[in-house]
Amino acid sequence: MPSHPDSGAPPPPSPPQAFDGKAFVASLSTAPGVYRMLAADGSVLYVGKAASLRKRVANYFSASPKPTRTMAMLAQVASMEVTVTRTEVEALLLENQLIKSLKPRYNVMLRDDKSYPFVLLTQEDWPRLAFHRGGRSIPGRYFGPYPSASTVRETLNVMHKLFRLRSCEDSVFRNRSRPCLQYQIGRCSAPCVGLVSAPDYAESVRRVALFLDGRSDELTDELNTAMERASERLDFEQAARLRDLVASIRGLQARQYVDGRVADLDVLACAMQGTSACVLLLAFRDGRNLGTRAFFPKTSGSEDPAEVLAAFVSQYYAEQPPPREIVLDRVIEDVELLQQAFSETVGRRVQIKGSVRGERAGYVDLARRNAGAALVSRLDSQSAQSLRLEALRELLELTEPPQRIECFDISHTMGEATVASCVVFGPEGAVRSQYRRYNIAGIAPGDDYAAMHQALMRRFRRAVEAGGVLPDVLLIDGGAGQVTQAREVLDELGIGSVTLVGVAKGEARRAGHEALLLPDGRELRPGPDSPGLQLVQQVRDEAHRFAITGHRGRRQKARTVSRLEDIAGIGPRRRASLLRHFGGLAGLKAAGAEQIAQVEGINAALARRIYANLHGLDAED
Repeated sequence: MPSHPDSGAPPPPSPPQAFDGKAFVASLSTAPGVYRMLAADGSVLYVGKAASLRKRVANYFSASPKPTRTMAMLAQVASMEVTVTRTEVEALLLENQLIKSLKPRYNVMLRDDKSYPFVLLTQEDWPRLAFHRGGRSIPGRYFGPYPSASTVRETLNVMHKLFRLRSCEDSVFRNRSRPCLQYQIGRCSAPCVGLVSAPDYAESVRRVALFLDGRSDELTDELNTAMERASERLDFEQAARLRDLVASIRGLQARQYVDGRVADLDVLACAMQGTSACVLLLAFRDGRNLGTRAFFPKTSGSEDPAEVLAAFVSQYYAEQPPPREIVLDRVIEDVELLQQAFSETVGRRVQIKGSVRGERAGYVDLARRNAGAALVSRLDSQSAQSLRLEALRELLELTEPPQRIECFDISHTMGEATVASCVVFGPEGAVRSQYRRYNIAGIAPGDDYAAMHQALMRRFRRAVEAGGVLPDVLLIDGGAGQVTQAREVLDELGIGSVTLVGVAKGEARRAGHEALLLPDGRELRPGPDSPGLQLVQQVRDEAHRFAITGHRGRRQKARTVSRLEDIAGIGPRRRASLLRHFGGLAGLKAAGAEQIAQVEGINAALARRIYANLHGLDAED
């Protein structure tokens, strides 16, 4: 029975009003800019750019037929926001920034990947040339990205032979008292002990940058000119060194040059099956084939290869410096705008071509075939992963296949430098961006139970306090003792939704004979043919590898960092003077405070402090 108007009952809620797109379009200007479609809960559905905001947004609300994906998105739009920009290039740059930060549901997105390998030339008094992977937090120039780590190492091998820049870490460089093996075999000029002057080393650094920038012809012309000047000065030894350097560079070009027209080029091809996509990159720099790399963008339901490829090009080269020429296996939208934006970014002309002939057409065909093969391989591995997840669900008697599996492991050497690792696996395999390591401190050396308890408490306390994600299955590499520690942590934090499983080694440590230990005391031995156990093995082995890598790095750092770095008042110059005077840290440690005070720049008080620190004493004693 309907309520009486005077009964005091609240009126029924009114249905949400549909977004009036045509009215919104009428309020827009024709200026370039970026638009954002928002859902009722405020989440961003889509971010797009426009040369004319009014014209572009009006297309969404016209009567023309639209793809199913677009219709599904428009049905969820509750509001829209726009940002007007001065130029189309600014709109493109802003669109890329917003896609990366907001992660809209319906945009095609290049997955975040911090693992691109680079050649790093550090920015310091004596720059270091080295392999780099990860975030660009170290000041310097980053050359790349390269398609593979082996390509970077091959490039570094050539660079060190030609230009003899140092590759050692700063902690080693600052504490050398005599040249290392790299100097003996002609791969370093030994700046650590002053065997090369600062101007000569800086000149080598500049030449390395020229070569890695793809300007080797300019470099050889410059070296030829310097060789002639050295000959005119009758400095025949310097002229001979420059002649040999030019010959090495020319020889390298002759071996690695692909064809006279190919110098600085990326070839991109996109393969799709349904909504799964693979974009394959074939890279050439300075005429050298650097190999291929496969990317798997998140398509958000798109089935159009041109749309996926356009989004990849826009987002990838917003983060990485584009080459002079980008060749695509199909025509994409906004080519002129992308060319203009990339050219302004790098300060030189960048061309994007979607139709080529001759040699480049062969490269496109090669990239297209490799993209198809990589996509098939990935889909097969995803299918196998789904089967193993279902087998694990049956094995552990879960209601649904686990969507997130975490595994913890402990690594140390007789209690030294204990490190705990946490690896994460999902429906598509390893989620490396969410791996974590925990440096363990404040426990008895070798106490694996306390180490596991500390690592788990740090992981799950933060999740409880901050409302973080929890795993469906938690694997613990160890026996009943480690499982007990994990159970205590979960109980203490009030976490009851996580399935806890211990992974104990089998008889004679044979793979495939592991026992799965459950908190209720049950022990499962599914055997080596079980797909569920094979998945557990894969996750456990990855946790073991990640823990060992972290432990070795922590242990090596503790052994290589000089104890002199911990002493107040000892900077790089005094440290070098001390090590040079006593022939190394061992000689310094054997000296008395009076002998240390004889080193230039070291007074008696500082000498006593150095002596005390090296021998674990109080400075007053």
